[in-house]
Amino acid sequence: MRIVPANELQQWLDQGEVLEKDSRGPKVLRQPDGRLLKIFRPRRRLWLARLRPAAQRFACNAERLAERNILAPQVNECLWLDRAQAVSACLYAPLPGRSLDQLYRHVRQEFDELLPELAEFIHTLHQRGIYFRSLHLGNILLLPEGGFGLIDFLDMRFKRGPLSTRLARRNLQHLKGYLRRSQIEDFPWQSLLQAYGRPLPASKPE
Repeated sequence: MRIVPANELQQWLDQGEVLEKDSRGPKVLRQPDGRLLKIFRPRRRLWLARLRPAAQRFACNAERLAERNILAPQVNECLWLDRAQAVSACLYAPLPGRSLDQLYRHVRQEFDELLPELAEFIHTLHQRGIYFRSLHLGNILLLPEGGFGLIDFLDMRFKRGPLSTRLARRNLQHLKGYLRRSQIEDFPWQSLLQAYGRPLPASKPE
C-alpha cells in the first residue's frame, strides 16, 4: 500500500466533496475526477488494523463479490493515510445507481414494485455464500440497467456454500434492525419474507 504524502492528502481533502462524515471527520469524498476516496479510521486494535488494514479488506471483498457475479465498485488503489494510527483509504469509481433507501423514501410506488426482485437478490446473496452484516437499504443500489449492486461492504463474510437457514435468518434480522433504527414502521416486511427464495414470475411478452 502506498503511503500518501501529507500535501497530497490535504489536496484531496480540500478539493473533494464530502459525501459522508462523522465526529472524526470525512468518511467519503468525491474527487474532481469523479472517483471516491473512502477513509477507514479504526476505533480500537490498531495493531490488528496495521496488519490487516480495512482498505485491503474492502478491496478484497470487492474482488470476491465480482467472482460471485455481484456488482460492486472495483477499487483502483489502497492507501495508507496515517500508518501509525492505522488510517487507510481506497480510491475507486462509484457504482452508478440509486440507493433503495432513497427510492423507498421518495418513490415508494417504484420501490414496492421492485420488492420481489429485492427479495430474490437477497436470496441470491445467501445462496452464493455471502453474509453481509451491513445489509440495509442504503447499501443496495438499483442500477440504471436494472438489477442491484452493493456498496459499503467492508463487514462481509464469504462461505464456500449457501448460508445455513440460521445465518440467513440472522442476516435478515440485520435488515430488520436497520428499519427499526431508521424508524421505518410501514416497510412491507411480510411481503419481503414471502417473496424471499420464491422464483420471480416470467415476464410477459410485449
